[in-house]
Amino acid sequence: MRQRVVRVALTAVLVALVLLAVPLALAIRYSLYAGQRDSLERAALAAAVRVNPDYTTGDPAELPAAASGQHLGLYDPRLRLRVGNGPRNGDDAVRRALAGRVTRSSSGGDLVAAVPVPHAERVIGVVRASSPVADVQGRVFAGWAALAGTAVVALTVAVLVARRQARALAAPLEDLSRHCRAVTEGDLTARAAPSAVAEIDQVARTHNDMLHSLSELLRHERDFTANASHQLRTPLTGLQLTLETGLAQDDARPALQEALADTRRLHETVEEVLRLSRSAGQPGPTAPDRPVGELLARTEERWHGLLARDGRRLELAVQDAPDDVRVPGGPIAEILGVLLDNARVHGRGTVRVTVRDLDDALAFDIADEGTVEGDGVRLFERGHSGGGPGTGIGLALARDLAVTLGGRLSLARAAPTTFTLLLPVRRERSTARDDIGQGGH
Repeated sequence: MRQRVVRVALTAVLVALVLLAVPLALAIRYSLYAGQRDSLERAALAAAVRVNPDYTTGDPAELPAAASGQHLGLYDPRLRLRVGNGPRNGDDAVRRALAGRVTRSSSGGDLVAAVPVPHAERVIGVVRASSPVADVQGRVFAGWAALAGTAVVALTVAVLVARRQARALAAPLEDLSRHCRAVTEGDLTARAAPSAVAEIDQVARTHNDMLHSLSELLRHERDFTANASHQLRTPLTGLQLTLETGLAQDDARPALQEALADTRRLHETVEEVLRLSRSAGQPGPTAPDRPVGELLARTEERWHGLLARDGRRLELAVQDAPDDVRVPGGPIAEILGVLLDNARVHGRGTVRVTVRDLDDALAFDIADEGTVEGDGVRLFERGHSGGGPGTGIGLALARDLAVTLGGRLSLARAAPTTFTLLLPVRRERSTARDDIGQGGH
């Protein structure tokens, strides 16, 4: 990945350098040659102005001193060198300048500029300025060398920047690759760290969201298995005891009826566990299908005998709860079953179930004469059993069921142990009154 990024960056830089350097090199060459020719022409013009027209009659002719690297020469109309430096006989540039034109050319390894000297509407001579081509070529090569050095510096900087950018781009991808390998090895807790690259960061967030969803799915599957095994263990044991008792009796009808009731309760338990698994512990609509009084009666019928076997009492009371209040019987029966089983196993003394009316909610208080030590919040963590015998699943399951009903389950008091289930309810009475009122109008 890093080498690929560096190669791409260097290729782009090289293409840019070639596209820029070649025209720039040609521009340097043209500019230096053109500048030298302009300099020669200016020197020839300056010398032509100072030529004495009487030199043709024998007066001495004078030329200004030539600049460094340049040569000046004065030629008469017969192409003879009269003064200065240059070839003894005028070349083609001098011959063309005698026609009255300023000429530029190359001759014998020199750059040449020839300027005519006019007098009385005729050309009386030509000033020839020249300089070696090698001098200009030296400056051209020096300019090209500077250009090449700049290109090398630019390429070096590009390599450094490309390597740094390659590290910046490759590091989060390599980190994401390591986390993917960790996931394939079974570590679903691995999470990709955020990066400074927005696109890679988006991929990392999508990867983490996918892992979270997968982890939640697997957790719900594990919770479903644990919940089902936890909730079915006690009813199956009771069903087995009932059937064994029925086999030992001559009249097995009562035992079969009790076994049938246990089987129905098992079916309800399985339905509630499946509903919880499908809802993923989130609040959802659950139809209120059972009056509170009927729910408490079924609870007493199921748990009175179990507590009586241990020499303990079960008391149920309803405080100001109207008869018209209906609640989701299945989920609340499971929550009460978990709490009563918890009181039977971990508590002591009389177990009391009290229902209190809070106008827009009902409060179910399940209390015994025992005590709870430690953090009350951790009691509802899955796998935490409070130091006693148990799997630490029941209270967590009851809390999740309460959440699906839009309610809340909490430890109200540690001594004596009291759990409170708050459940929002709706009343049939108010609906009926509204219907009557509308009919009266």
